[in-house]
Amino acid sequence: MASSFPANSAFVFFIVLSLCIFSVAQSSTIGVNYISRLLEIQDRERAPPSVQLAAARGVLNRLIPSHSSSFVFRIVSKEHCGGESCFIISNHPSSSKRGTTEILISGVTGVELLAGLHWYLKHWCGAHISWNKTGGVQLSSVPKSGSLPHVQDSGILIQRPIPWNYYQNAVTSSYTFAWWDWERWEKEIDWMALQGINLPLAFTGQEAIWQKVFQKFNISSSDLNDFFGGPAFLAWSRMGNLHGWGGPLPQSWLDQQLILQKKILARMHELGMTPVLPAFSGNVPAALKYIHPSARITQLANWFTVGGDPRWCCTYLLDATDPLFVEIGKAFIDQQLKEYGRSGHIYNCDTFDENTPPVDDPEYISSLGAAIFKGMQSGDSDAVWLMQGWLFSYDPFWRPPQMKALLHSVPVGRLVVLDLFAEGKPIWTTSKQFYGVPYIWKVKVRSLLAYITLMCMLHNFAGNIEMYGILDAIASGPVEARTSENSTMVGVGMSMEGIEQNPVVYDLMSEMAFQHDKIDVETWIDLYSRRRYGRFVQSMQDAWNILYHTVYNCTDGSFDKNRDVIVAFPDADPSFILIPQLSINGGYDQHSKPVLRRAVLKETTDSFDQPHLWYSTSEVIRALELFIASGDELSGSSTYRLALLGFASPHNYISSSFVYVYVILDPLPLT
Repeated sequence: MASSFPANSAFVFFIVLSLCIFSVAQSSTIGVNYISRLLEIQDRERAPPSVQLAAARGVLNRLIPSHSSSFVFRIVSKEHCGGESCFIISNHPSSSKRGTTEILISGVTGVELLAGLHWYLKHWCGAHISWNKTGGVQLSSVPKSGSLPHVQDSGILIQRPIPWNYYQNAVTSSYTFAWWDWERWEKEIDWMALQGINLPLAFTGQEAIWQKVFQKFNISSSDLNDFFGGPAFLAWSRMGNLHGWGGPLPQSWLDQQLILQKKILARMHELGMTPVLPAFSGNVPAALKYIHPSARITQLANWFTVGGDPRWCCTYLLDATDPLFVEIGKAFIDQQLKEYGRSGHIYNCDTFDENTPPVDDPEYISSLGAAIFKGMQSGDSDAVWLMQGWLFSYDPFWRPPQMKALLHSVPVGRLVVLDLFAEGKPIWTTSKQFYGVPYIWKVKVRSLLAYITLMCMLHNFAGNIEMYGILDAIASGPVEARTSENSTMVGVGMSMEGIEQNPVVYDLMSEMAFQHDKIDVETWIDLYSRRRYGRFVQSMQDAWNILYHTVYNCTDGSFDKNRDVIVAFPDADPSFILIPQLSINGGYDQHSKPVLRRAVLKETTDSFDQPHLWYSTSEVIRALELFIASGDELSGSSTYRLALLGFASPHNYISSSFVYVYVILDPLPLT
């Protein structure tokens, strides 16, 4: 079919002027300088160009097989990109001849090639790529092979402003990935590459590694039955929050997960990604304290665990200053290298994620950090420790002296902090850029001035599904952090706890990995609506403009956790959850008819238990009416049909207070 976004359209003209980068300054943050040696090592050890090209073509063939012959990929060095990672989109020399290859995409790695493919499909063809559960791909606007729009003759160069684009949270493996097979993982890795993600967490299968490691310390497989949690609870078992719950794990499951991990890592390496492997955090089986009675092992306090039942709560932590800590840490790294054959030299370890250290003396904290890193370094001399910064905002234990002691316990450049909730509560702004440590901006986000940081977007807590976002913060936060004085930022990232929701948030955040300047969200959201549904529809444009200023504009500093009764655990007592009254124009709708009110049962002061409303419900209802009004023109669009269902689902009534929708679906009053 003909494209809705012809090459000479205003859409492409805007993209050419506003999104394409022809000459940009090289990354200049202090943090990037700190990790330059690691980047050089990773470049040398990357898969051969032929392997990356084959892997990139595999993604192309799975995404849009009808256009497989329309694109040619080419791996180039960073020298072709001004010393940075980049992709280059250009017209193929033979593109003027009908029936021949049309677009040449060059890039430093397979990830850059596919990010370039996505960029072209997105900005020149009006396509939209998302998870299947959020609408999948919208490729109806892409012209047929042989009629693809040309770019300008000089080509389009898009550089990464910062080296890394991180993905996942330590708990995503349980909230989302627990039951995935290779078919689903292959789709996810394709999605990652198209979004430009080059630093994904890779936690699958580690229990099989631990089984082999602990055997070397005389811990039997039966001893581990009480240590490993069940598949959906492994994240908290790994972090030392609980043990045994949902287990034991059969040997067949352990073996299958290790096989799956090897497939995952192989594909990530083939595409030029750097998978982040786990490291030893000190969490040990109870049996270790009997087998090694002289070891300094502490039993931790209860962590929200099933009524504090000792069968599942109060795990054991090996003191990082005990000699056994480094032995186990080294053995774990060694076993991973033996099984996987290689590493990207970056290891995630979160010893005190929602667990408080036993002593707050800064010297003790410093010794803990040094020992944790020594365990990694003993197994990999080029090891870099990647740590979630969540503990700094979660636990008041981490005051500046303790925070600085931990961050400075490792040589600069060998510790990277994920500013985990940066879009809502950034740490970098209050911690002097993480005290100089490199960091990654994530949504979550923040940083301190002595270690490298990576800013992240957290966005989703506990896999709770709701319409929620802070688009303005995403469009500006990474740029502000990177260009701030003495910035130690080395990347951006997405650290959602549950995926497959709110595609608009992830579409924008992925784009920030390649944006050097802030984005005008109002203009961007208009283009998003066209791409999402494959065509321009005024009522849909108007609806998304409302959503941008309401649901996706949570600027009050709070994050919603979808705490309403209907989406709470089955045993929740509604009397302990605050349910505020909802009113539209004083309790009446625009037609002066009374609207349904939800009774106030019992107020609490615990923000964790309070549902959170940050926008006008009457405006959001108007957006829904506009969505419905667009049906005649968009009824054939799968992305439209899914969006309407999302609007009209009960959980989005509860989390987003769509009173009108709830009355349609279930007229029974809430009591």
